[in-house]
Amino acid sequence: MARPLAELVLSDDERQTLTTWASRPESTLRRATRARIVPACAEGLENEAVAARPRVCSATVGTRRRRFVERRLEGLADEPRPGAPRTIADADVERVVTGTLETKPESATHWSTRGMAEAAGMSQTAVGRIWRSFGLKPHLRETSKLSTDPFFVAKVRDVVGLYMSPPERAIALCVDEKSQVQALGRTQPLLPMTPGQAGRPTHDYVRNGTTSLFAAPNVATGEVIGRCHRRHRAKGFLRFLDEVHARVPREPGVEVHLVLDHYATHETPAVERWFLRPPEYHPHFTPTRSSWLNPVGRFFAEITETRIRRGVFRSVAALEAAIRGYLETTTRTPSRSCGPQTPT
Repeated sequence: MARPLAELVLSDDERQTLTTWASRPESTLRRATRARIVPACAEGLENEAVAARPRVCSATVGTRRRRFVERRLEGLADEPRPGAPRTIADADVERVVTGTLETKPESATHWSTRGMAEAAGMSQTAVGRIWRSFGLKPHLRETSKLSTDPFFVAKVRDVVGLYMSPPERAIALCVDEKSQVQALGRTQPLLPMTPGQAGRPTHDYVRNGTTSLFAAPNVATGEVIGRCHRRHRAKGFLRFLDEVHARVPREPGVEVHLVLDHYATHETPAVERWFLRPPEYHPHFTPTRSSWLNPVGRFFAEITETRIRRGVFRSVAALEAAIRGYLETTTRTPSRSCGPQTPT
């Protein structure tokens, strides 16, 4: 004969609590499943019939039935897990976190796991686990600098508004220049990549001259208008603006919006006079020390990483030819990778 089932009777309050646990979005799946098992058991069903509803095994149903009869709602909580007792208290964790954030070692600028373990009186492994849990990385450091522009908010709204909600019949271009692009040649031939071995260029190089790259990606299409100049002057920037004017499609009523930073070549009297010419051009300046608002920096990072940094250029002409080839490829297959990201 089968073992008799323990009688399970729910009060109104218990039934209401179980219904809330089963339907609350914040409840875990484990807790919600247990909250559905108990009311089904209270209906007088066998364990096998109850197990078919939430798709669990009958042994689980029997365990939850027994624990609820013995401890009521508290029996639905998890039992203590087997294993060694916890040796690091919350106070110890707080002491490590506070010491990492608010103090420094006597003979160093930042804590290491070994140094913090010695100062806190615990193992290096424990300090590493605490740091990983709280996302603490004292060995890493990032730079930052706040803008001192008195019109920072107004300029950010102007530039971001141009990206996110541009005017009708308008073209938005992000204009900037990457100066001092070096034509570097290695002192010895590159050792090519082989299975299990990365490519190996020499650590030293020979400088063969520099050039400046002017670029204007289209925010909407990703197409890039670019040009190289050997000298970085306001005259070169004016010639680049003339090329932009020649290559931008001319349609009646179309306005061209250019996003620039406060570089010296962008604010000369000659450049200011250039923006008065037809068709109507509208410059938008990013706040000081906020060139990150101009997505053309993303394009400069891509061309540096994919075409320039690992290249070997024996002359400036070879470097400029490589840049022109990259610009032609980008024009044939434009992408939005250099376009603006959604601000956070």
